[in-house]
Amino acid sequence: MANAQFIQAARVMTGLSAPLEKRLLLWLADRLPARVGADHLTGLGFLGMVGAGVCYWLAATHRLALVGVVACLAINWFGDSLDGTVARVRRQERPRYGFYVDHVLDMFGTACLLGGLALSGFMTPLVALGLLASYLMLTTEVYLATYSLATFRLAFWKMGPTELRIVLAVGTLVLLDKPWVGVFGGRYLLFDVGALVAVAGILVTLVVATVRHTIDLYRAEPLKPR
Repeated sequence: MANAQFIQAARVMTGLSAPLEKRLLLWLADRLPARVGADHLTGLGFLGMVGAGVCYWLAATHRLALVGVVACLAINWFGDSLDGTVARVRRQERPRYGFYVDHVLDMFGTACLLGGLALSGFMTPLVALGLLASYLMLTTEVYLATYSLATFRLAFWKMGPTELRIVLAVGTLVLLDKPWVGVFGGRYLLFDVGALVAVAGILVTLVVATVRHTIDLYRAEPLKPR
């Protein structure tokens, strides 16, 4: 496969936790045993996401499995966030391979997570499917923009992967005591309400990003006069 003219996209991370997280990841990368490589961490992150989905499924009959979800989300953060940092610190970057494997596993991991939620009874299956579809639409736009603009945006509205994990973990702990919530006089599943709010936010973000990037690309490639 030819390597000519490959341009590595610039990473844009604007999440609330980004400055602190970057320092923490560099600290961890410097202290990680040499035998643990980026691929090991990527696999660990994927297993953490799959484990979170399995724990949601088990929580349908054993509610304390929700604690396992939080633990698996922490494992996912450790592996998924640290793999790229380790590769950069050790100067072992493989930008195309790393980008592809990392994000294709994210896709499967997210499907497992939301599949587990759909089976848990804490989220209606149709709502889980809608959340998965909207997530995949947004990530598709992000990956297209990464290719077209050479800019890989990891956060929107100050919310990145780490912030989303924190919100999900807190919400999961709330489920231990309060899986239902009252809204406008009705009684609904807490995670159904949260998921619908998330879908609305994702769709707004998708529209804004699509319009902005279309304008940027149109200006970058103006029509030549006839």
